[in-house]
Amino acid sequence: MKMTQGENVLVTYALGSCIGLCFHDPRLKLGALLHIMLPINMETGRTHPLKYADTGIRETLRQMEAKGAMRSRMTVKIAGGAKMFEIAGGSGLGNIGQRNIESVNAILKRENIRLLGQEVGGKVARTLFFDVGSGQACVRSYGQKDIFF
Repeated sequence: MKMTQGENVLVTYALGSCIGLCFHDPRLKLGALLHIMLPINMETGRTHPLKYADTGIRETLRQMEAKGAMRSRMTVKIAGGAKMFEIAGGSGLGNIGQRNIESVNAILKRENIRLLGQEVGGKVARTLFFDVGSGQACVRSYGQKDIFF
């Protein structure tokens, strides 16, 4: 997770099954970009909480609120959650991207954070750019037109 304020752009690469979350407080022009890998933190000792949707979202919200952000103003845009691999036998492990999407949506709802837009699913990796000043997100994927939202 990276956080910045003002007219800056944050970027995260290689969003396959991972999800990138663009947190934004428009009044403060404060933003954070979180790159989560898995839906739930089951790590002993929880030494890397930002890698997981549950602990990563809560920690990002905590740090933004410490800088003056208010949940009533905060919004989020998300990208990623692709199904990158086919697993024989229909195992749910092969679609970690869908599990990440579901987890992120449920946690944002529980935390009362408005989801303004998403570019999720599919089978392509994405790069996510987040213009903190304007709140605009841009998704870039190989061989495809950029998607702005």
